[in-house]
Amino acid sequence: MSDAVQPTAAEVRAAAEAVKTALDRHLAAVERRSGEDDPGVYEAFNELAAAAEVYDELLYDRYDEVTPFEIPGADDTPPYTGPEEPNALSVLIRRDYAVAEPQRLLAQAQRVEAADDAVATEASGTVHGALGVLFGEFEPDEIASRHKEFGLEEGDSTLWVTAADEPADPGEWLEAPFEQVDVERVVCRFDVSAVFDDDLDDDLEDDVDDEADGADLEDEDLEPLDVDRR
Repeated sequence: MSDAVQPTAAEVRAAAEAVKTALDRHLAAVERRSGEDDPGVYEAFNELAAAAEVYDELLYDRYDEVTPFEIPGADDTPPYTGPEEPNALSVLIRRDYAVAEPQRLLAQAQRVEAADDAVATEASGTVHGALGVLFGEFEPDEIASRHKEFGLEEGDSTLWVTAADEPADPGEWLEAPFEQVDVERVVCRFDVSAVFDDDLDDDLEDDVDDEADGADLEDEDLEPLDVDRR
């Protein structure tokens, strides 16, 4: 960036103050949160991420320096355009699993059938039938917490909270429950994926490599030891 369009020192200072304010708001939102999925915390987090990004850019443009932290933002998420005071909401959840141990899955389903006299058919004889038995018997949250017992391996998962002006009529969306999602009405979303862990591992490996390189440089800078020196 040329000197003519560089930010002023005052602009950088103002951006730093904005980060401080956003930090205070984020902490306050965390302290008064109503649960793990509090939208106030999500909103404060995004404000903090945006303020930190602005400060980082101005700091680099003015002083050729960067901040030591990086806050992941929601750059790919469209801005919220839903009602300020929603009268209704929808919670959309997707959880992916791999059938890691089919025999364990079948055995668990057979136990359910054996204990339930109302089950007339032996649906547990096939994997798809066993899945139907287990998901019919247990709540999705219980399956998520006990997935290994059922021979399942967790994949990615996501939870979306969307706002609506009015509650849907009974049966209105049952034929296509996931086809009418307006991404601009998503109040908040929470994603879980192994890719996030991989990114963290890569960052840790980079830090270890940097430390090793630094140690090598320090060793090279040392003067040779003079064994005859007294």
